[in-house]
Amino acid sequence: MTISIGEKLPSATFKEKTADGPVEVTTDSLFAGKKVVLFAVPGAFTPTCTLNHLPGYLENRDQILARGVDAIAVISVNDWHVMGAWAQQSGGMGKIHFLADWDASFTKAIGLDADLSAGGLGVRSKRYSMLVEDGVVKSLNIEENPGQATVSSAATMIEQL
Repeated sequence: MTISIGEKLPSATFKEKTADGPVEVTTDSLFAGKKVVLFAVPGAFTPTCTLNHLPGYLENRDQILARGVDAIAVISVNDWHVMGAWAQQSGGMGKIHFLADWDASFTKAIGLDADLSAGGLGVRSKRYSMLVEDGVVKSLNIEENPGQATVSSAATMIEQL
């Protein structure tokens, strides 16, 4: 079942590449006592994710944080090496968290996994954004089409803040 507004996120551990190497990031360390914007993409470096979805969050980072948000994170079913390279290439390293859900365990636990095998991607995440306060989902925006980044865009999230 897909997670719903008002539900608590399940416990999970992600990997994130930092300047000092990979670190583990738990849902508790990221969300406990904080207001966080989390958005998910089907794949790092894929066209819609790189050209349309991620740039909005990077360009509007300061505006989002100014609205009381403590952190912004992007998650994808990729390994931490890929997410780290995407963070570097996009200029997002150190600005937002680039979280690797390498085995899709978190994505499956919240019911937002998608089988994109027909496109050669395998099991990935649906494209979505959510506002999470102290680990609880306050808003959830799921794209109907993985090739679109409108419902889950930074602009939509700013309106919801």
